[in-house]
Amino acid sequence: MNLAELYGKYGTFAILVVIFTLSSIFTRGFATQANLTNVLRQITVVTILALGATFIIILGHINVAYGSMIALIGVISTAIMVATGNVFVAVMGAVGLGLVIGAINGYVITKFHIPAFIMTLAVTTVARGSVLLFTNGVPVTGMGKSYTFIGQGYIGIMPVSVLILLVLFVLSWVMLNKTRFGRHVYAVGGNEQAAIASGIKSKNVVRKAFLFDGFTAAIAGVVLMSRMNSGQPAAGVAYEFDAITAVVVGGTSLAGGSGTVVGTIIGAVIVGIINNVQNLANVNTYWQQIVKGLIILTAVIIDKMTKQASSMKK
Repeated sequence: MNLAELYGKYGTFAILVVIFTLSSIFTRGFATQANLTNVLRQITVVTILALGATFIIILGHINVAYGSMIALIGVISTAIMVATGNVFVAVMGAVGLGLVIGAINGYVITKFHIPAFIMTLAVTTVARGSVLLFTNGVPVTGMGKSYTFIGQGYIGIMPVSVLILLVLFVLSWVMLNKTRFGRHVYAVGGNEQAAIASGIKSKNVVRKAFLFDGFTAAIAGVVLMSRMNSGQPAAGVAYEFDAITAVVVGGTSLAGGSGTVVGTIIGAVIVGIINNVQNLANVNTYWQQIVKGLIILTAVIIDKMTKQASSMKK
């Protein structure tokens, strides 16, 4: 096994171990149970988004509308909750809207051959404008404890939101690793023309991936708004960047064809720890933005170098 293969298999986990160890040693208050639980809660929404984004990025596409999507979906969900008082109806309303947005994304991208970046950029402005129009910029309040329990409640010592994340992680792992759909995702992302030649309907694969992406965005929107205790129309700003960063740091190639949901989870934890350490150290918010940009740039460069090393070996 050469260095490139070794990094591809164990590199992300090794980075997590190093960052966790250094943070525990040099950052006061980091390694406490309360803080580590807080880290898990902080990364939940982004990680849920990142699970759906993993499928999209493996296919060689990208979604830059996550922030606006979870704002619109989450606010509509809270409005349904206020109107009906039924948390099940509110969550199902969110899921339904997420699936509709995902279906529209997948259909337009595959039908009209519009780059996913352009399509989701349009969705960003439409969704953000829609939620502001719907609320007139005023938060939706009065959801009740049954709704806020989703984002704030605990079962034993485990936050409910983390349990939701674990369920979605298992679902994502099974879909990507144990189903025909998952195999087709890798095939289309690796070489779409070869996949089509082998009988795979690439358009259907992309559409299904965007459906799942919409589903995870819906769950993320519900968790976020229930944590915030209100439907905030301005919520979700820059969440797309954090989700994509988690996926790429986790080893999924922006060029498509490779990646894992396990890597995405590890990538999200790495990003979450870095953000948490900066907060504990009172690092200026503007510097934190610079650090995030450097993280994703470094991850892309490492991915490129790893692929080049593998190609030279072959």
